Amino acid sequence: MLDTTTSVVSLTDAAATKLAELTKDEASPEIGLRVYVYSGGCSGYRYGMMLEDQPTADDNVLESNGVRVYIDSNSVPLINGSQIDYVDTLMGAGFTVNNPNAVSGCGCGSSFRTADEAGTPRSCSH
Repeated sequence: MLDTTTSVVSLTDAAATKLAELTKDEASPEIGLRVYVYSGGCSGYRYGMMLEDQPTADDNVLESNGVRVYIDSNSVPLINGSQIDYVDTLMGAGFTVNNPNAVSGCGCGSSFRTADEAGTPRSCSH
């Protein structure tokens, strides 16, 4: 069951449009964007995103801008209130996360640290 009242993350129009484009030929009606956080990167945590056919029992399920979003319960406190955008610049294109919980990040753009938890810093290689 979808919980549309939760605002753990939101998607910009650009992100929703790109995800609709990426999933238009998918057969599963439950296709959604999995957003997760894992230990690593030069600041302590890294973001991960992938398309998922359906949620797991541990997922918080929400809908943002017409897109299903699946977030495991361990990642929720680290990205609560974040906005996911899709940018296309001369330097490249991809999804970005604007996370109000991040107190620092690194040049790679996918690694961050919160005020309460730092994770385990590693090299910034992708």
